Amino acid sequence: MNYKLDAIRAQFPALSIEDKGMPRIYFDNPAGTQVPQMVVDRMSRCLIESNANLGGYFATSRRAEEVVDDAHQAMADMLNAASADEIVFGQNMTTITLHVSRSIGRMLQPGDEIILSRMDHDANIAPWMLMAEDRGLEVRWLPFDTSTYEFDLGELEEIITERTRLICVGGASNLTGTINNVRGVCEKARAAGALTYIDAVQLAPHVGIDVQDLGCDFLVSSAYKFFGPHQGILWGRRDLLEALFPYKVRPAPKEIPGCFETGTQSHEGMAGTAAAVDYFAWIGETLAGDFHASNDRYSGRSKFVHAAMDYLFAYERGLAAHLINGLQSLPGVSVRGITASAALDRRVPTVAFTAAGVAPDLIARELAARNIFVWSGHNYAVEVVKALGIHESGGAIRVGPVHYNSVEEIDRLLVALDEILPAARVA
Repeated sequence: MNYKLDAIRAQFPALSIEDKGMPRIYFDNPAGTQVPQMVVDRMSRCLIESNANLGGYFATSRRAEEVVDDAHQAMADMLNAASADEIVFGQNMTTITLHVSRSIGRMLQPGDEIILSRMDHDANIAPWMLMAEDRGLEVRWLPFDTSTYEFDLGELEEIITERTRLICVGGASNLTGTINNVRGVCEKARAAGALTYIDAVQLAPHVGIDVQDLGCDFLVSSAYKFFGPHQGILWGRRDLLEALFPYKVRPAPKEIPGCFETGTQSHEGMAGTAAAVDYFAWIGETLAGDFHASNDRYSGRSKFVHAAMDYLFAYERGLAAHLINGLQSLPGVSVRGITASAALDRRVPTVAFTAAGVAPDLIARELAARNIFVWSGHNYAVEVVKALGIHESGGAIRVGPVHYNSVEEIDRLLVALDEILPAARVA
């Protein structure tokens, strides 16, 4: 594949920044990506030309409505939603989930059961635990195999009962990088008459998402994880959104999606989110021609976005392989995730590791001193690090390359680790 890395990196102003002569290496992407210039421009233009609330007769208000409508349609195109009305914007995935969980909870009765997973970010766990406490629900847990880092859906079948009403699972783990079999989970949930709530925050930057094909009921993501601004997005099936009780102020719209978009939204954030979708579409249209035919089931912007995701994921698999192989060559390093070369299509390039005898936060500090940005600790994947037995020892180091990172940057990380780890063990 002829991957145009230079053309892609040229879109991101932050990638050219140096600190004291050292270029920045952004491997902190699972916590938040950098943004292309078109996102910056679209947000700036919104604040200059469309800075007004909705519903007015004057020019800025009308333009603000255009911004909002375009953002809903952009996300509908990205997710292949049946309608832009099924897209709800909010502050971030966590806030949206805490909000909508109140509405979903009203549909459930004491003694009903919900299933949560041990592989999820806490944003897809704690809100449901709080809901369960408020509504008198039973929580059942789907474990993952700590040797394969994947779910056994046979175990899910054993956990589901006639009282199961909701199954919450992540599209991809923010720590292990595993891409979960969401379609399989949704099939089993539908057979049991249960709803599904999918956290796609870590999936959306890497893999094309088709909510109609997945068969889920709700799916959430955050634009700042897929090269946009701080903004959360919920997709929900129209019939479900219309059936839910919306917690809102009285003058707010009664219709979806406005009834769930509490208060005045960040119009500039919505503008930036639409621009992030258009960035993917630009890649799909101009660079990913080899993937057009395989995405002919989509049309317009949706086709180009999905072609882009396939093009980028193919490159990211190579980054993941190079990173994993390099880490495994370092003495005392254990990769906490799928490592087999034949299985890399079942993971995103987010790679977590531990180093025997060295605290993760020490490694993160030493890498930061070399202008290599990574995260350490539990990374809000509390259940994951507990299941792996690394919670008390400080969690893991998380390295998250994305499609604007290079093999050379990974090599710089590996060279730095080869210096840091022996020195840390001696100290």
